[in-house]
Amino acid sequence: MLKKVFVSPDPGRSRLRFAARAVLGIGLAVVVCGLAGTSLIGAIIGGLAALLALFTVTDATVRGQAVTTALLPVAGLPVLTAAAALHDLPVARDLTFLAVVGGGVYARRWGPRGHSLGVFAFMTFFIAQFLHATTDRLPEMYAAVLLSVAAAVAVRFGLWCYERRRPAPAVPAPPAGTGLARITTRQAVQATAGAGFALVVGQLVSGDRWYWAVGATWWVFVNTTSRGETLVRGFRRVLGTVVGIGLGFLIAVPVAGAPVPTAVLAAACVFGIFYTAAVSYTWMMLCVTLLAELLYGLLGFLSPGLLALRLTETGVGALGAALAVLFVLPVTTHAVTDVWIQRALRCVHACTAQAAARLAGTEGADPAPRVAELEQLLGRVRLSVAPLVHPLSPMHSRRRRARRVLDLLDDCAREIRGLVAVAADPEASHDARLAAACWRVEAAVEALTGGGAVPARAGRPRAAEPALAHLHDLEHALAELAAPLCSPSGSRLAGA
Repeated sequence: MLKKVFVSPDPGRSRLRFAARAVLGIGLAVVVCGLAGTSLIGAIIGGLAALLALFTVTDATVRGQAVTTALLPVAGLPVLTAAAALHDLPVARDLTFLAVVGGGVYARRWGPRGHSLGVFAFMTFFIAQFLHATTDRLPEMYAAVLLSVAAAVAVRFGLWCYERRRPAPAVPAPPAGTGLARITTRQAVQATAGAGFALVVGQLVSGDRWYWAVGATWWVFVNTTSRGETLVRGFRRVLGTVVGIGLGFLIAVPVAGAPVPTAVLAAACVFGIFYTAAVSYTWMMLCVTLLAELLYGLLGFLSPGLLALRLTETGVGALGAALAVLFVLPVTTHAVTDVWIQRALRCVHACTAQAAARLAGTEGADPAPRVAELEQLLGRVRLSVAPLVHPLSPMHSRRRRARRVLDLLDDCAREIRGLVAVAADPEASHDARLAAACWRVEAAVEALTGGGAVPARAGRPRAAEPALAHLHDLEHALAELAAPLCSPSGSRLAGA
């Protein structure tokens, strides 16, 4: 786990800049709230609102990110109002919270913007419970949210908008269907059911901190699609919480809310949340847990008993999510994995065709966007296959097959990148053999995605020409993929 976080590649230092900008933006938001005269409660809600504004907005373009960020208060302030107004009406509050959970997950069908607004709405209700918000505090909270989002906007789109200097990434659309077959609909039902379980059991455990269980269920569902992904994420959430609570005894409890060390440690936690999010959910949850402990220290509530309660509520929430994905409209790992693998393979063919057209001198042929899309799709394949390659997975044969598939897809991506680099050379010329090799690649992809037999690749020496060499190695990787993808033992890969 340590290696995954600190040795993982950080192309263009994007994770480092992402985390550093977050510390700057959230720090500015807290300072602005302080200068505006808000109380400690206002400063905390402002800092958390800025954190969400900087963390959850993931539109492909800077313009799209700016629009989504501007819409966050539109989604959050009505929810904050409802949470405060229903503070003393438990039944209405609980039903409204579950409606926010379901609506927030359902909103993911509208892409990154729907996802961001759904997360912000949910977290606004959650923060209201965390701070015991009542209607008399609403003006201060409105001001804190608006000032903090404005501070986040100033930092993200004004002071340090590093995204302007790089092309917009390709964001693959999620697998879709109709009615209850649509994954977002299924997940909305699952999340609501899981949150309902967590809410009821969480209140039996604690009448004051029950919302931790609902929050745990919610975040287990974020960025997951299948049953296996959700179960693995739940395990990682509990593990990160356990380690974070252990650190809390060593760090947060001795600090006991002292302002200066708490501020320094909170900044370190914010950096850790943003820096580790892309590579380790366990590490991210460790940092989130420690940040929550520091905030409770500021509020004067931190104690060993509170830390034990947080662990219990987190376990309840993870259990609620697990029961929901297992028994409520389950989405199997295979159903999702197969879709992403097929899309990645079709993208391999599209990259090949564009590169070959570029080498042939076709005007307008540009494989670069397809390569970026392929990288995104491979990321989704890795996420969907993660339950099968997890060290605790009991299905050893499927684990070996899944790892083999990932290795071969990485080989395909490497050869595609090499082919595109060759095609970018203005002195590279078209070779008639390229067309034949591209046809063979197309035939292999069609066979792999259509369930047919992959054409046998005749033995031949590796070509000396770089473009042909990459194509021949790509053919070889596709031919090797036939065994793990089309194995007769169960489904094509992940019949879990």
